[in-house]
Amino acid sequence: MKTAIIAGFRTPFVRAGTHFRSLTAIDLGRHAVTELLARTELPPESVDHLIFGTVVHDAQAPNLAREVGLATLPDRVPAVTVSRACASANQAIADAVNLIETGCADVVIAGGAECLSRIPILASDRLAGTLVAASRAKSLGARLAAFTRLRPRDLIPVAPAIAEYSTGETMGQAAERMAKENGISREDQDRWALGSHRKAHAGTEDGRLAAEIAPFYVPPRYKVTVERDNGIRADTSIEALSGLRPVFDREFGSVTAGNASPLTDGASAVLLASPEKARELGLEPLGYVRSYAITALDPGGQLLQGPAYAAPIALDRAGITMADIDLLEMHEAFAAQVLSNLQAWDSAGFCRRELGRAGKVGHPDPEVINVMGGSIAIGHPFGATGGRLTTTLLHELRRRDGQFGMVTVCAAGGMGFAMVFERA
Repeated sequence: MKTAIIAGFRTPFVRAGTHFRSLTAIDLGRHAVTELLARTELPPESVDHLIFGTVVHDAQAPNLAREVGLATLPDRVPAVTVSRACASANQAIADAVNLIETGCADVVIAGGAECLSRIPILASDRLAGTLVAASRAKSLGARLAAFTRLRPRDLIPVAPAIAEYSTGETMGQAAERMAKENGISREDQDRWALGSHRKAHAGTEDGRLAAEIAPFYVPPRYKVTVERDNGIRADTSIEALSGLRPVFDREFGSVTAGNASPLTDGASAVLLASPEKARELGLEPLGYVRSYAITALDPGGQLLQGPAYAAPIALDRAGITMADIDLLEMHEAFAAQVLSNLQAWDSAGFCRRELGRAGKVGHPDPEVINVMGGSIAIGHPFGATGGRLTTTLLHELRRRDGQFGMVTVCAAGGMGFAMVFERA
């Protein structure tokens, strides 16, 4: 049994702190799901389950999926929020496949949302402990006494950590280290980034990317309409990119703001169904899920190299090889990460040593990788990117009359995700 992908839509992906700064991930997720239902003309009561991914959870609404569902679907439709770092929407899609292929659901909406303009700010441990102690105090004097132990430094807000809990290393630092260890040059990183912007600009101007985007009318006055991703730089150049200073190793580094994905707000939603239910509802699939794989490695090693391990397993499960892949969509957390994974697949030594294979896995021609740009240009709302990758891949497979495509994503914690699709 195969799972059909019917359609996918998303909000524009915009840089954090810009158009969506007054919104929440719930607002963005509602918009994506509403657009998906409207454009497919799917009756909401046909949906059996909603699965949404996110990374930076809202403490006041920890089950993002349920809040999105209550605003868009009948109350009876169960909803669950999943989190696998940058592969959260991919995990949502994989969970939908599992529900459908085990017969537990016929129609599932999967996707994700992130609003990095509104990250939760935490209190220090001492301040949090003081507030708890004061709330338990039996008298006004005891409450005031609890606060006397505080010092000015205890009042400093604490932002959510973006570093690996186990190693203390940030993704950017890991990308910088990978660039050095794998011999990925600054010039190659900047050229990959330039290509991302140019291809994303072309895809926007010719309408291919725009067709996947649900224009957003920004409340409360609804006078501003956001119709496109605002991180794409049509006017950038190799000279401009090469002039940027390294961020994580200012003296010897090569990872810059120009060859890394920016913090981004956005949401995506994908409609999946069993082939039988799709026919019953008159829904035409874009394609089918052939297989997927999830892997993990030591975060203290090549943190962002997970796709190098996951893709060969997904290909094996699909019964094909990398030579059969017509299009590849790779999440671009950093250009160094993309180039490191491509290098690994093309290395017979890596494939023998790390994957236990007789020879190299190989990779498609770079001309068919991220053909409408990637996260460096379009942006990366952590919980939503997987929906974008899936939707773009399937639409472009149809345009190019390709048969097989693959999505890969690196994720925090040393994880990797890969999913293989076949065009309908």
